[in-house]
Amino acid sequence: MLEISNLHATVADKPILKGLSLAINAGEIHAIMGPNGAGKSTLSYVLGGRPGYEVTEGSATFDGQDLLDMEPHERAAAGLFLGFQYPVEIPGVSNVQFLRESLNAQRKARGEEPLSGGDFLKLAREKAGLLKLDMDMLKRPVNVGFSGGEKKRNEMVQMGILDPKLAILDETDSGLDIDALRVVGDGINSIMRRPDKAVLLITHYQRLLDYVQPDFVHVLAAGRIVKSGGPELARELEAHGYAEIAA
Repeated sequence: MLEISNLHATVADKPILKGLSLAINAGEIHAIMGPNGAGKSTLSYVLGGRPGYEVTEGSATFDGQDLLDMEPHERAAAGLFLGFQYPVEIPGVSNVQFLRESLNAQRKARGEEPLSGGDFLKLAREKAGLLKLDMDMLKRPVNVGFSGGEKKRNEMVQMGILDPKLAILDETDSGLDIDALRVVGDGINSIMRRPDKAVLLITHYQRLLDYVQPDFVHVLAAGRIVKSGGPELARELEAHGYAEIAA
């Protein structure tokens, strides 16, 4: 589904990714862990198409398409979802309207009919209930006045509504208490743990992986993956840190 080969990228002319390669197949959940400044968020932004992140070498394909040649909205319509470490607030734009417009824009790009207001609200209630998010919050401006945990749950509702093929989740566990972590973990499993979907989880800690068990864990250090393994690798990192592996 996602094939990254020898990816190099810079931010403000500073090299961050330095030859990163990774393959994710449909039906798989991969976790990337690593120290601060290793390039984890840069990887997510490069894959999402954020301006200011320049690819200088290498390739990335998504479902056989050249991902790096696509605009951000084209990547989204193709089925890529990026969950942010710090979801932004959008004053004056209601959650419901934002989500309906986003979904119907993607459906139009795929040649599908738009959802009616009634059908959309039914879908939104279903996904909000899955993440234990009150429907009244979907009527408020996007993320305005939300706690950290509410922002992350709201973002998982967005993911459920947009129903992507590949979800790249950048530190979704950041700012979550124990109860919210469980709800978000269960939501990821319910929405994305399917044979035709895949997930790339970026995290510092084992705790999210207690709820969303990955098939593979990778250590990213100094801009490239330096070690890969199964779920036991995350527990090893939790116990001993990155110093020895990232050296």
